[in-house]
Amino acid sequence: MKILLSAYACEPNRGSEPGVGWHWTIELMRAGHEVWVITRQNNQAVIEAALKQNPIVSPEKLHFIYFDLPKWLTFWKQGGQGVHLYYFLWQIGIYFIARKLMKTVNLNVIHHVTFVSIRFPSFLGLLGVPFIFGPVSGGEKAPWPLRQSFPLQGWIRDFIRDGLNAWVQWDPLMHLTLASAQKIYVGTSDSYALLPKRYHAKAEIQLAIGIDPAQLNPPRCSAVNVDNPIQNANANNPLDPATQPFKILYVGNLLYLKGIHLGLRAFAKLLEAYPNSQLTLIGSGPESAWLKQLAGQLKLEKQVEWIPKMAQTELMQRYPAYDVFLFPSLHDSGGMVILEAMAHGLPVVCLDLGGPGRIVDASCGRVIPTHNQNETQIIHRLSEALAELATQEALRAVLSKQTQTRLQYFLWSNLIQRVYPTSEA
Repeated sequence: MKILLSAYACEPNRGSEPGVGWHWTIELMRAGHEVWVITRQNNQAVIEAALKQNPIVSPEKLHFIYFDLPKWLTFWKQGGQGVHLYYFLWQIGIYFIARKLMKTVNLNVIHHVTFVSIRFPSFLGLLGVPFIFGPVSGGEKAPWPLRQSFPLQGWIRDFIRDGLNAWVQWDPLMHLTLASAQKIYVGTSDSYALLPKRYHAKAEIQLAIGIDPAQLNPPRCSAVNVDNPIQNANANNPLDPATQPFKILYVGNLLYLKGIHLGLRAFAKLLEAYPNSQLTLIGSGPESAWLKQLAGQLKLEKQVEWIPKMAQTELMQRYPAYDVFLFPSLHDSGGMVILEAMAHGLPVVCLDLGGPGRIVDASCGRVIPTHNQNETQIIHRLSEALAELATQEALRAVLSKQTQTRLQYFLWSNLIQRVYPTSEA
């Protein structure tokens, strides 16, 4: 097919939204489709450099169209401020770019892939070509009992976010977008519930993120027999605190919504039984000072390592040094870092919320139920899950091996096949 992608965020060797835009582009081309991509002009240099180094790219199958608004329309967009208004106007601009392209290219499908937000409209469905909207997300929200210890900014931001999500039901531009779409993909059940009911029949739950098979790694070595999961899952191999530190990793922005404040408290409880445990947090963000202050109050200065955000290529080399991946996010739509950690054989401990709750199951980690649970109960359950994995090396080995099996569902090629199951539009 001839497919046009709307990918405002699209960059190689990046996680989050830029990585989503890039992988959809490359995987659709790998699947044999001819792809046109409209993206930001400031992505051009890194994209063109990556294309020169990528032997799989076929110039006949992949075409980029770079577009930015005139500078006189961007005076308010400073340091990330005003990005949503810019994005809205950019969507209007690419409507005319796409309409012009259609005069020379007989498109089979137009597909919006980034931003991955259910709150922002696209006008490309008005062009008379079958239009796919998504996967998009954003309908996830932190349960009220788990907002108890949010900083003031967190309460305000989530209150505003809740209001914007509620507006989706009445927003005429979102209704226009959803009505013009032939198919709607949403990342989570929360986002599905946010859709007006009249659109449920053409909507399907599907995460926007995937993993490349080249990123999968053999399960970590162990003296136990990982091929006997029943026997090994019941085996109890306590750590020797003097010789075997239990290493926990978190990767992501330092934000209240990532639930790190809950993770720090759970880690403090774990230290009561396993004082040689270590927690490393890789990332940066506006709540850095608040979280470090909390770690100080919990007397975790010696057991917690803070590493600033790093390039994805460097990050990939860090994962194998750890035993478990902790990601207690409260409303994360996807969770690309979870896929990366699992690709390196790390069992994951997370909450049953958003994307992480869809990716992880009991075969490859521990998912903490949040329904009718308060912060104290969640912290206790997180600590229990970490303690279980700390004490049972055999169980960790089994979960590590099964991460590779679980990830087969999330391979980019399988994601593309689910969204484009045939060669017909």
